[in-house]
Amino acid sequence: MTNKITLKNLLIACFLMPSLSFFGQDTLQLNGNQKIISVLDGVQKGLTIGGYGEITYNQPSGKNGELDVQRLVILFGYKFDDRVQMVTEIEFEHVKEVYVEQAFINYSLTDNFNLRGGLMLVPMGIINEYHEPTTYNGVERPSLDNKVIPTTWREIGFGVSGRINSASIRYQAYIMNGFSSYTDKGILKGSNGLRSGRQKGAESTVSDFNFAAKVEYYGIPGLRLGLASYTGRTQAPDDAPKGADIGVSMLGFDARYVKQQFSARGQYIYTSLDDTKAYNDLTGADLGSAMSGYYAEVAYNVLPVAHRQKLDLFVRYENFDTHAEVDGITENDTFHRSEWTTGVSYHIAPGAVFKIDYQNKATALDGSDDAKQFNVGLGFWF
Repeated sequence: MTNKITLKNLLIACFLMPSLSFFGQDTLQLNGNQKIISVLDGVQKGLTIGGYGEITYNQPSGKNGELDVQRLVILFGYKFDDRVQMVTEIEFEHVKEVYVEQAFINYSLTDNFNLRGGLMLVPMGIINEYHEPTTYNGVERPSLDNKVIPTTWREIGFGVSGRINSASIRYQAYIMNGFSSYTDKGILKGSNGLRSGRQKGAESTVSDFNFAAKVEYYGIPGLRLGLASYTGRTQAPDDAPKGADIGVSMLGFDARYVKQQFSARGQYIYTSLDDTKAYNDLTGADLGSAMSGYYAEVAYNVLPVAHRQKLDLFVRYENFDTHAEVDGITENDTFHRSEWTTGVSYHIAPGAVFKIDYQNKATALDGSDDAKQFNVGLGFWF
């Protein structure tokens, strides 16, 4: 069983993570599109190709297991001249599904100021931007990043990104399309909040523009702190009835830290949803009026720092609730969940990892049994 997410939990999450910064070394991790752009910086003009993928085995207790080529992703980058680059990410999921995960133009007005337009990742949390399998522990991504954020979250938009090196700050700010909430019926639901409303740039309905921004601080060696916000409304068709759209306000705090063989990360997310009573009355859904959650993870590499391989032992605790608040409906305790994940990430070479972990998943429902699951995975990124 879980405990309610309270102000005390929020304070613990917010004050514990910055306290990890007494010692460290600067480790500014790159994600896929950053890596592509950094490679293009070294050439005058031309094409570069990258990719990542993962194969997973999930074995729930008392049930059949599942083997899956969960995703195979191809990254393309092209440099038109010394200022303009293109980044595209094409993803094959479960062998049979194809998605365009990113497709944007980056126009570098200066070394530290860029204009961007196209299909882009929403800058919220850690995993939504840094989801390559060698960049995080655990065979599966944290459940908080699935149910609350929801990863992988991307929409079409336009905005700016860059750095203020004198202040050790990286920033992003975009006007973007939002979640879909209604077609001929309601799309959103209480169990996974906004996840089903991701439009992903595919013939997206546009009724209201939304705003997303993130600021990251990297001035303390080994530590990166992020503060992100997202605000706007969901999208509904022209002929949608009253109550078909809702307001969305999301705030996120995240931290990552590395010191020699020790590393830690964590995040807290809070989402307020307006007009959910009217939406639920119209659609018969059980969407909550607020969602929140946090996780904290620590890891230790048992191999020497100078070794070309890494063997990280880790433990992660998650606590999240997609019915943190409700309006006009009964709160569902099964939507308040907690998870322990413990395991090993064996980085056999830079860009290749073998993972094993064990998960214990619980809900706040009185008398409910914990779900247990064993996972094995292979991941790569180049």
